[in-house]
Amino acid sequence: MKILHIITRLILGGAQQNTVLTCASQVGAGHNVCLVHGPIYGPEGSLLEDAVGSGAQVICVPSLRRAVLPLHDAWCYGALRALIRKTRPDVVHTHSSKAGILGRAAAWREKVPAVVHTVHGLPFHDRQSFVERGLYVAAERWAAQRCHRIIGVTHAMCGAFTDNRIGRPQQFDMVPSGVDLGFFEQSTDDRNETRSTYGLAPDATVVGITARLDRFKGHDDLIDVLPRLVEYRPDLHLLFVGDGYHRRQLEARIGKGPLSRRVVFTGMVPLAQVPALYRAMDVLILPSYQEGQPRTLVEALLCGCPIIGYDIGGIGEICIDGKTGRLVSVGDKSALAEAIMWMLDHPHERRQLVEGGQEHVRCHFSLASMVCKLEQIYTDALENQLIR
Repeated sequence: MKILHIITRLILGGAQQNTVLTCASQVGAGHNVCLVHGPIYGPEGSLLEDAVGSGAQVICVPSLRRAVLPLHDAWCYGALRALIRKTRPDVVHTHSSKAGILGRAAAWREKVPAVVHTVHGLPFHDRQSFVERGLYVAAERWAAQRCHRIIGVTHAMCGAFTDNRIGRPQQFDMVPSGVDLGFFEQSTDDRNETRSTYGLAPDATVVGITARLDRFKGHDDLIDVLPRLVEYRPDLHLLFVGDGYHRRQLEARIGKGPLSRRVVFTGMVPLAQVPALYRAMDVLILPSYQEGQPRTLVEALLCGCPIIGYDIGGIGEICIDGKTGRLVSVGDKSALAEAIMWMLDHPHERRQLVEGGQEHVRCHFSLASMVCKLEQIYTDALENQLIR
């Protein structure tokens, strides 16, 4: 098949990793793959090198911006139509809201045989104004009429769309975001050496989060509970893995007082070093307020690191309370602190949660399974068009 993927930004994020890994696997399976993206900017990292290394043809469309910019959006729509006419793909697969709306519209207008969209995260949520949320829902309803299949990476994503009357029930498939299991399971990094790199003692208690520094990812909640955690465990440190636009605000909150010695910012790190950082942690926390399917929880479990998360989006489909991790109500910082302390106090139960989590993610979140399901969706969509 000739497959054209479209995504808004190739930053270092879950949706982007999903897309690049999909491209690499589809190239390896013998398909002709092209990946279209918008400009990459800011402190959140870039996956451009990985995208080029996937073997797909990689094309930047400068007018494909994340913000709503009517003039750029019009240019982008025209550029995508021209590119589709030139490449004549069998499948156009869009990712993220902006690329999904413009990409589906362009592909539908050019009569692409199979138009597919993946919902990696919700573009509408309760913290938006009534008008803003309504506009996003309306835009997604409009775009859903211009594609053949819609994929949710979690049941929660599919449910949120159908609850808002976006698309038809028969359009939806649930395909978890796949992770390269071997990449995380086979790593043999030295835990103490990694800790030493970031100034952490071998016997220190390390609670970490691996996520871009964004105001919705919950770093602030961890800072809020840090004094209580340090009182409980005087050797406790927070490890913030990643970078982003919220870093300055976080650093300002910590200041130069006693807490500043308890929080370590790694900044942006190469993906190859991420497994070592999971192994350097005693617990990985994801107190996120807005989430699709967090790959970081899958990765941490594969590296033997126990997990705690807020019960939102697809977090609960990986972090199953009492079976694969500890799940906490969104924003309940007291319960978050108690879950962290419980995890640190119960090493035997912690190992059991990790073992249960590893079995769970191997069964449901493998890259091979994801790519196989995507190919079947593409094939079914193409066959349905031929029948019609």
